Amino acid sequence: MCCIVSVLLMLGPRVAILVWWLLQPMRWSSTFNTFIWPLLGAIFLPFATMMYVLVFPNGITGLDWLWLGLALVADIAWYSGGGYGNRNRLRR
Repeated sequence: MCCIVSVLLMLGPRVAILVWWLLQPMRWSSTFNTFIWPLLGAIFLPFATMMYVLVFPNGITGLDWLWLGLALVADIAWYSGGGYGNRNRLRR
């Protein structure tokens, strides 16, 4: 199971969200009441969405806020890393 998770994370967080939703749809439906929030989360903040689904069933308390913050930092780093890596392609 660990290898599957590692491969999915290497393929991208959006693929991991899709596979996780297919494997455990009840977890996702108990976390979100509608499909629009997980869809928007998968598009714009995939790491934060995965972390929210991971910590929500027990309630968000204590260090769960730290994990959600780290996932948000991972999303920001994901987007800014792409911009930084392509900085030489811009015309000056």
